Amino acid sequence: MVHSIEALRVGAQVSTYLDDTYLEQVDTRVIAVGERGGTPWAAVEHCLFHPQGGGQPADRGWLEDTEIIPVRDRESGLVLAMAPEDGSLLPLTEGQKVRARIDLQARTAHAALHTAGHLVEAVGRMQGWEMAGSNHFPGQARIEFQAPRTDARLADPEGREEVTATLRAAAAAAIADDLPVFARCLADGRRVVHLDALHAAPCGGTHVRSLGDLAEVGLPTLKVKKGRIRVSYSATHVPYTATHGSR
Repeated sequence: MVHSIEALRVGAQVSTYLDDTYLEQVDTRVIAVGERGGTPWAAVEHCLFHPQGGGQPADRGWLEDTEIIPVRDRESGLVLAMAPEDGSLLPLTEGQKVRARIDLQARTAHAALHTAGHLVEAVGRMQGWEMAGSNHFPGQARIEFQAPRTDARLADPEGREEVTATLRAAAAAAIADDLPVFARCLADGRRVVHLDALHAAPCGGTHVRSLGDLAEVGLPTLKVKKGRIRVSYSATHVPYTATHGSR
């Protein structure tokens, strides 16, 4: 599958996309190259690219001026910058210096949806529900819950709208308070994302700096299907114009 599996195991990769959601480009070096199913890839030391996973879409990214698709390699655990199916990578060698870049507009859109998903989970848990699934893709974003106890409010449309209004009010209050969003790593290596003291959950996604960065957060009336409570949602990032330099 790879030209240099030992390089993948030995070469250290820094998950830069987890360190700074808003970093647009970084100067780094290639730590391994290879092919996967006939498609060329490169792994870089400072990985700016979030791969698809955890309900979040992959970043759109480039190495120099060549567009890539980030994919996590299960064997090594590293993120590979792969050539698109109809494209190719520029010739790269281990140790070569390269500039990595992402589409920051797409990144902030994904981060806003992912963070809003944590917020929806938080206000759902206030109702005594337990999260059963999530999706943070644009146009598909939703959190699914299970209720340990029967909730009579969910039995009819008026009751479901009443509960949804409660969720909307709780989410709006947290956004108005501009609660900080931050991550901490536990002793066992797990990364836990916090919405201040409101909520905490293990997560490997990208997030906004604080809930005040969220805009146009919408929650249509929730639905109940096959015993699950489905709360769909939408969110965008407030206009973001700050300039972030490369390392």
